[in-house]
Amino acid sequence: MNRKLCFLLCTALVFFVMLAGCGKTETMQSAEKSDEAKTDELVLAVGSEPENGFDPTTGWGRYGSPLFQSTLVKRDAKLNIVNDLATGYTVSDDGKVWTVTLREDVTFSDGKPLTAEDVKFTFETAATNGSVLDFQMLQSVEAVNRTTVRFTLKEAQSTFVNSLIATGIVPKHAYGEDYAEHPVGSGPYRFVQWDKGQQLIVEANPNYYDKKPYFQKVTFLFLNEDAAFAAAQTGEVDVASIPAAFSKKEVSGMRLEAIETVDNRGIAFPTVKSGGVTEDGLPIGNDVTADPAIRKAINLATNREELIDGVLEGYGSPAFSAVDGLPWWNPETAFKDGDVENAKKLLHDAGWSDQNGDGIVEKDGVKAEFTLLYPADDVIRQSLSLVVGDMMKEIGIKINIEGKSWEMIEKEMYANAVLMGWGSHDPHELYNIYSSKNAGKDYFNTGFYKNETVDRYMDEALHAQSEEAAIELWKKAQWDGKTGLSAKGDAPFAWLVNIDHLYLVDEKLDIGEQKIEPHEHGWPITDNLVEWKWTE
Repeated sequence: MNRKLCFLLCTALVFFVMLAGCGKTETMQSAEKSDEAKTDELVLAVGSEPENGFDPTTGWGRYGSPLFQSTLVKRDAKLNIVNDLATGYTVSDDGKVWTVTLREDVTFSDGKPLTAEDVKFTFETAATNGSVLDFQMLQSVEAVNRTTVRFTLKEAQSTFVNSLIATGIVPKHAYGEDYAEHPVGSGPYRFVQWDKGQQLIVEANPNYYDKKPYFQKVTFLFLNEDAAFAAAQTGEVDVASIPAAFSKKEVSGMRLEAIETVDNRGIAFPTVKSGGVTEDGLPIGNDVTADPAIRKAINLATNREELIDGVLEGYGSPAFSAVDGLPWWNPETAFKDGDVENAKKLLHDAGWSDQNGDGIVEKDGVKAEFTLLYPADDVIRQSLSLVVGDMMKEIGIKINIEGKSWEMIEKEMYANAVLMGWGSHDPHELYNIYSSKNAGKDYFNTGFYKNETVDRYMDEALHAQSEEAAIELWKKAQWDGKTGLSAKGDAPFAWLVNIDHLYLVDEKLDIGEQKIEPHEHGWPITDNLVEWKWTE
């Protein structure tokens, strides 16, 4: 272990002792930032260590830049699709055949050329490697010639473009069992050293075909948020991801960057009545949350600004869908929340009333009481659950809050509400969590939600020939003026907040224009690392 890492680990151990003795956290005078001239090196503590290494065929690069590898296309800061390795692509009239043309000037970091054969190899490997990406729709990949690749799908799927965005291309000639630990790619940086549990070191790739990065060496330290904050205090890192709990503590020489996200948290409701079971015998349904009036009342009565101020220290935004702020979001799904009176009226009109004077409304002998589960090791989800539960007392709904392991939640999530978290740059996520075809599949559609109109819109969106054509259909699935998957429609979720991702950044470091970040906190900020530079 090098001296810097030893120092950081020691710092982390004494961190809480220091906090206990200080009314206001300040940078330790003995370790203030140096005034020495800035170099072309960076030290970052922004993300957890990838469990499976740096192999895109098993999921590396899904969130943020794959660093070592390039992708065929990518999203810019406005989430528009732009070329990367590709010079363009076309889609057949039936939406099943995607033909991608490649740049001719690309080489891997070892100097060997990148060709259509490498693209074919990458996607075929990913399809059999258990990637977190879904390649079930892929029927075949063909290298037509050196710079042309043809993808044939089993059926039309507009969201296939996101597989082109998220899959870094690996070299056929250099791929082996140890690739994840010694990656070779065509991205802006090349692999130098990985000390597991400690750090990753990368250097600028001299063979990179696009904009050359300003920083020639970047070291990623794998620190938890407490240790990362301590490292920022002592001037040992240039960027550190931190939790909202540390957001009010000033650090000399660093500024706080709050980046907008679609990293949402929301309550998934069982939408069918109890009595059913899954193929594995797990209970399905809940007689309280099966009533749309209950779900809509909770959406109306929830004061999302209070959740942001009280739980997230002010760093977040109200969530009204799973895709707020993204190109396929329907802004008509937003509504005036914290509306207790209208929530009460909605319940009353639906036949719910407090018949026993105990503060809990009931209907047909069923009290408005149910359980909300959250992962016991997640403080934010715990806090959100408790506060929402407290808010619902005012409208006569009793929510019993229970923290459990994911293993236990998996056995109970089809019959109880669950505090879920989602967030992706892929509209296919809407299909995953709302399509009736996904009812009871893992964490997708745990509430067994079904709306034939919504299903039709989403199926049409998937079969559209382009993302642009699909967007209006995704919006209609959320709300078409009469029905939809949003709170204005069936309300199978009560979306609560989008969590800002917080980073301490050296005050002289320009990190460029950041896009809305997805669910993962940390690595996404590196997506535009080639644009970073010192301002003086």
